[in-house]
Amino acid sequence: MIRLTLDELHELAVAILRRHGFSEPHVQAVAATVVAGERDGCASHGVWRLLGCIATAQAGKVCRDAEPQVVDQAPGLVRVDAHGGFSQCAFAVGLPLLVDKARQQGIAALAINRCVHFSALWVEIEQITAQGLVALAATPSHAWVAPAGGSRPLFGTNPIAFGWPRGAQAPFVFDFATSAVARGEIQLHEREGKAIPPGWGIDAEGQPSCDPGAVLKGAMLTFGGHKGSALAAMVELLAGPLIGDLTSAESLALDAGARALPYHGELLIALDPARFLGADAAQHMARAETLFAAIVDMGARLPSQRRFAARQRSLAEGVAISESLYADLRTLLE
Repeated sequence: MIRLTLDELHELAVAILRRHGFSEPHVQAVAATVVAGERDGCASHGVWRLLGCIATAQAGKVCRDAEPQVVDQAPGLVRVDAHGGFSQCAFAVGLPLLVDKARQQGIAALAINRCVHFSALWVEIEQITAQGLVALAATPSHAWVAPAGGSRPLFGTNPIAFGWPRGAQAPFVFDFATSAVARGEIQLHEREGKAIPPGWGIDAEGQPSCDPGAVLKGAMLTFGGHKGSALAAMVELLAGPLIGDLTSAESLALDAGARALPYHGELLIALDPARFLGADAAQHMARAETLFAAIVDMGARLPSQRRFAARQRSLAEGVAISESLYADLRTLLE
């Protein structure tokens, strides 16, 4: 393993993205996102993702200098056309108007269209909760996941994320794929030559498999059987047809074998407790804290608790990445 400070890791990510011709807004937004993943102990969404970003650029499947266009679609709706660029820049330009509309009306939605998406949703969720707003996000991916009872990929990993602001404390945040595991976890197992647990996926013949390579060629499974499958279908609809963007199957078809990152849309919703509750906001937000305390008091863990602990360690000690990954990243500078 090689240990780097967060600043050193950020400098490496920035250098790689600049080397491959991304405009500075994309350089900074993507670098911040992958470093955040590594900082928080989420290796599957950390700097390893730069390999996919550069491969996608080399395949001509992402616009390296796209300038997102903000459209004030309706009183409670913001639309951002990413013009084929990474989602991070589109989110950044749409966030101020989303926050403003949520504070005016109590609820607002941000639809991001025509974006390339690869990152964890909690990075965006935390930027919304930092404004004192409740947040919800969903996005499809490529068709890698079989529906419950099916044997072929149809859904994406289709993550759902939620955030609740807690003032000076870290927010209550969860972010999980509706598949049994994030696809990046299976790819990391394959990279490291490790078997995956049962229940993560099936091979091309529809048979259960613990071989990550076979599952990547076959199909992943949803979590919770038919329940996860139904949630995955919901994400397809909310972040696909509802906002006029691609489903996971359509995204994979557009990829046409390039093995690039998914191209589709994203839906985010922001809710303002102050607008919902008025003068009673503090009272009801305190009731939420009673709920969180009860969870912790019985020895249970709040979602993202380990992630926030990893963040504190990384800020003090830096992060460790494998020598092989570091070598692959350095190769991207050549």
